[in-house]
Amino acid sequence: MFPTEILKEPFLICKDHTVSGEQFELRKAEKLDLFVTFPRPEEDKLSSYYKSEKYISHTDSKSTFFDRIYQLVKSSMLKKKLVWIEKEVPKKGNILDLGAGTGDFLLAAKKRGWEVFGVEPDNGARKLAAEKGVDLLKESEALPNEFFDVISMWHVLEHVPDLDKQISELQRLLKPDGLLLIAVPNFKSYDAKVYKENWAAYDVPRHLYHFSPQSMRELFEKKNFSLTSQKGLFFDSFYVSLLSEKYRSAATNVVKALMIGFISNLRAMKDENYSSLAYFFRKSQKGNF
Repeated sequence: MFPTEILKEPFLICKDHTVSGEQFELRKAEKLDLFVTFPRPEEDKLSSYYKSEKYISHTDSKSTFFDRIYQLVKSSMLKKKLVWIEKEVPKKGNILDLGAGTGDFLLAAKKRGWEVFGVEPDNGARKLAAEKGVDLLKESEALPNEFFDVISMWHVLEHVPDLDKQISELQRLLKPDGLLLIAVPNFKSYDAKVYKENWAAYDVPRHLYHFSPQSMRELFEKKNFSLTSQKGLFFDSFYVSLLSEKYRSAATNVVKALMIGFISNLRAMKDENYSSLAYFFRKSQKGNF
């Protein structure tokens, strides 16, 4: 379900560089600072766009240069993410990670004393997580109401077919005044403006929605969530720029990509438009689901 009507004229036409080679449009939402991937694959066909060894978040692969960079960045950010959470929620309780991938974030949280729960639709990723001792559910519907102190979604919301339904489900699951942490790419960033249709974080058609800070705030305020802070994911600009450079020129221009990533972070220190942003929301004490 789209959160609002979308304009007919495309903002950009982007290529699926990962699986199909097909082209998709980014169309502007009429009432939100948000882009929507168009046409959207049917839900029963959408999973086929994830079936590639190039789709690294469902694997633990380190076989290519980009795989190794991804895994290095992921490992370096695990502790930082948990430190952020523990500053907001000092008493460790129940944490739910939606779109948990191969379970590394929950494994790190478990080692720090959290009671961990996770949801991951992909069978292969769930199997890899189970081998690490992290058991994941396929869906969240069976989980109890208002049970979780913290819910996280790390680069997952952009994949969700029905935003309204998903945000309502987050409200159902989270305790009153609980912490919701959502990280998504930010098309307002400098690297997005440089690479345009080749910006790797558009990742059509797997990314169905493309957010700005304004649209994130407005979407969640409608569901009784209050934005308390946001943090930049510093390493994302470098990783995304490396991939984007490859998409744009079919070459791994490491120096140029790192320079663009550096400039993007430098500018974001002033305007907060990092390549990816982690948003911290609190659920209203009076919120209904």
